[in-house]
Amino acid sequence: MQNEFDYRKYLALLNTHKRLFAITALAIMTGAVVISYVLPKTYESRSTIFVEKNVLSDLLRGPASRSDMEDALKGLNYSIKSRSLFTKVINDLDLNLSKKSDAQLETFIMGLQNKTDCKLNKEEGLITISFTNSDPRFARDFVNMLVRRYIEQNLSAKREESYGATSFISDQVASAKEKLDKVEAEIGKLRAKYGAALDVVPGTLQTDTNSGQQRLDDLILRRSQLEATRNQMRNNNPAKSRLTALQRRLEELRVEYTDNYPEVVKVKADIEAAKQGASSVTATMVADPQELARVEAELSAVRTSESNQRALNGRGGIHANPAARAELENLLQEKISYRTMYDQMMARQGQAEMSKQMVVQDKTTTFRIVDPAVMPLAPISPNRLRIILMGIAAGIAAGFGLLLAIDYFDKSVKTVDTLKALGINVLAVIPKISDPQAIEKNHRRDLRLYLSSGVYFSIIVAILALEFLGKSPVDKIIGLISG
Repeated sequence: MQNEFDYRKYLALLNTHKRLFAITALAIMTGAVVISYVLPKTYESRSTIFVEKNVLSDLLRGPASRSDMEDALKGLNYSIKSRSLFTKVINDLDLNLSKKSDAQLETFIMGLQNKTDCKLNKEEGLITISFTNSDPRFARDFVNMLVRRYIEQNLSAKREESYGATSFISDQVASAKEKLDKVEAEIGKLRAKYGAALDVVPGTLQTDTNSGQQRLDDLILRRSQLEATRNQMRNNNPAKSRLTALQRRLEELRVEYTDNYPEVVKVKADIEAAKQGASSVTATMVADPQELARVEAELSAVRTSESNQRALNGRGGIHANPAARAELENLLQEKISYRTMYDQMMARQGQAEMSKQMVVQDKTTTFRIVDPAVMPLAPISPNRLRIILMGIAAGIAAGFGLLLAIDYFDKSVKTVDTLKALGINVLAVIPKISDPQAIEKNHRRDLRLYLSSGVYFSIIVAILALEFLGKSPVDKIIGLISG
């Protein structure tokens, strides 16, 4: 019973203040409709770019310049919204920047940046750039120009980076070559100063020194033998000279052959014969001139070889000079280091040149426009459908709220139960005297109210339906009026 009483109470309250409810609700609904059409329209235009990697980018990942997806899209949002890029786009669209002050220009660019949005899909390699503006044509032109400028700037930056890297590596190659030539010149000076000793391997220095000394000792011994032979021959004792020559020949043969070798046996026999003949030969015999000339020639050759060997051993003194040895080792180490550096720089120069050619011929990561911006036909805001629906709900809620507020602040007695609740005894209740004419008049007035409110509300619902269907006659009317 209590729920039924409350229900009737609210219906009675609505019936009592129906005009106020209708006016309040319809006024709010009307305001929502007007606001939905008064708010400026905002159009959004967008363009989609596909980041395409050439096959060569994967095959030449090492030498090629940055071509990975993450590198290509690094700092994408910042680069697209950069002030320099926006300034170029504004100049291309001829927006009369010369007539703006610096503060106005900065505010204008910041406004464009706030209306620009960039979304990245790394998995699919897609970049979506969108821009909102009250002018659909400007929104389309701005997005297309921004995308074109961004692609050009990206390609230009890659080219500058590639050319810069090539130039830098070329400078490094020239520097490494200069240092290498300088070290080789220093080594050349040491080579001229110390001769062949410069080419001796460090591990064989002692061996080469001992070998040179042994060679010198052999030459000295041979020179002594030849001098003795020559002296004997000059003393006119050919037998002894022949005996000495045979003995020398025997020693030479024994170095290579055994005593059973035929020539060794023959020389031994000749030596025995020479010994027997030496005792019978007189001291007045004259030495053989040809043999003496041969000995003299051989002695001269041995002396020359001895002198050369002494000079060679003298130049080998670098091995005994710690300072010269340290200088040589340092120069050799520097030469190896600079040679390695030079070879590496040459290899990198080839890679950089390949990277530059790839960038110039557009063989690395490229940006391809798959969905250029077109002029939007419908605005993205205001959302009239939502605003009108919210206005209808707000109008009904505000009407009921106003009635409840009036009832809450009205302290007059409305029912007998209210008096009884206050402890007042009710002796009698005088019924309300009805006037048929007044009732009829109120009835007609209510009918007009219901009819007018219904028609007015139907117009609002019709506008809502047309907006839902994408047809807006109000826009046409506004356009005709403004036109």
